[in-house]
Amino acid sequence: MNKSGITVGAVALAIAANAGAAHAFCGFYVSGSGAKMSNDATQVVLMRAGTRTVLSMQNDYKGPLEDFAMVIPVPVVLHEGDVKTLPKQVFDHVESLGSPRLVEYWEQDPCPQPVPNEVQYEMAPRAMGAGMAMPETKRANKSAVKIEAKFDVAEYQVLILSATDSTGLEQWLTDNHYKIPAGAEPLLRPYVEGGSKFFVAKVDPKKVQMVEGHAALSPIRFHYDSDEFSLPIRLGMANSSGKQDLIVNILSENKRYEVANYKNVFIPTNFDVKNAVKSRFSEFYAALFDKTVEANPGAVVTEYAWTATQGYHCDPCPELDVNTTDMASLGADVIGGNIANHFVMTRLHARYGKRDMKDDLRFKEAKAVTGGREEYSKAGIEYGAKPSEENYFQGRYIVRHWWTGPMTCANPQRGVWGGPPDGGANQVIAASKIAFAPRGRMELGSVIQRDLWEIGYKKGTAPAPKAPSGGGFSKPPQNGAGVKAMGLGAGALGAMLLLGLGSVITRRRKS
Repeated sequence: MNKSGITVGAVALAIAANAGAAHAFCGFYVSGSGAKMSNDATQVVLMRAGTRTVLSMQNDYKGPLEDFAMVIPVPVVLHEGDVKTLPKQVFDHVESLGSPRLVEYWEQDPCPQPVPNEVQYEMAPRAMGAGMAMPETKRANKSAVKIEAKFDVAEYQVLILSATDSTGLEQWLTDNHYKIPAGAEPLLRPYVEGGSKFFVAKVDPKKVQMVEGHAALSPIRFHYDSDEFSLPIRLGMANSSGKQDLIVNILSENKRYEVANYKNVFIPTNFDVKNAVKSRFSEFYAALFDKTVEANPGAVVTEYAWTATQGYHCDPCPELDVNTTDMASLGADVIGGNIANHFVMTRLHARYGKRDMKDDLRFKEAKAVTGGREEYSKAGIEYGAKPSEENYFQGRYIVRHWWTGPMTCANPQRGVWGGPPDGGANQVIAASKIAFAPRGRMELGSVIQRDLWEIGYKKGTAPAPKAPSGGGFSKPPQNGAGVKAMGLGAGALGAMLLLGLGSVITRRRKS
């Protein structure tokens, strides 16, 4: 059992020259040409049970194809049976499930016609859709590097290396026609001294298709056993030209995770926004995320933590949901147990530069929380993250349309929300590619409907729309059962990422 505290991962050494921010890559690229290579976007999924970790990653790479490779530190020697490639749609499903959501609701007729034997239900959603000084010169020990394993997986020619000297590892890569980015050797050193092995996945350019200037690399997965559960990020600081975004999704049968060595915060959730946010949702969310990190420097932000079972995956649910086949691809086949049918997905988001984070991300188990649902109490709609028996937390934001038609009954029932008056489905939009959303253009305070006391941020001075008499943005409906009856949390997804399940289900809750 490995106890070195080093596990798989690290972040991209090369950042897109035309982007101030990019998703992080788990490792770094080396190239025979020494040309500029960049990783525009990476998704990382970790499945964890006991001491076993399965790491899956998808990289959106842009750069020269001539004989380049990925170099990733790993805690143990990997063998051919430990490494495989995955279908790309698995990552679309994971991204879809954990993405922040914008929902749109219409107040229902306060004087509805009575419906005999009315059944309370919720509709399943329908979808349409991230100045280091050069090290002192040291004589390299070429014999310090050993090839522990060698095999091919799809377009990847894999070597597993061990090294007892970081300069020797650098020299080995140089002798084999790869150029280490400047400043990488001192960042490699702690992994070498900690006993890490190095996963070197060379890519055969003849087997790689270019799509719109990006190399369509197959997603890759490997698993290992280690007492430590962590993700190294220090390698990615070598040539970072700005901020990097890293989103880590963790799948576990019954646990939520957070970081053990940095501050943890939850993204502010469950507040109303103006209609203008609909066409600029990713930009809005990037502004919200930046303000959250500004109020909590160096923090890692929890954006999603949800217990998914066969009958209740999410609320609202995307059509690109994570299914049992996806779970097998992501590691259920080597994890075992019932994780394919019952799991907690945690989405953690960090944004950092060279000086922001001095240690790798180290994960620990965390207590269950809830938040970001259309749930009311005497104090109004829930906000923030609250202790719970199960994990039901998400980043969710709401555009509401109050009833403007006639009210002819004696006791109108206000604040019952559902789909549009024409009978269509509720609109839901997902925030995607947040790392590349325009920044600095949207004034967050001008589009939110309440102060974000969670991060000490106040809305703008422009008056917000007032709720009609008998209702309010945070006031529960007078007939509380009406919330369920109108199917809150359901809807057709307007973003390309999210589609609907196309069925009507009874909502299941944990007692």
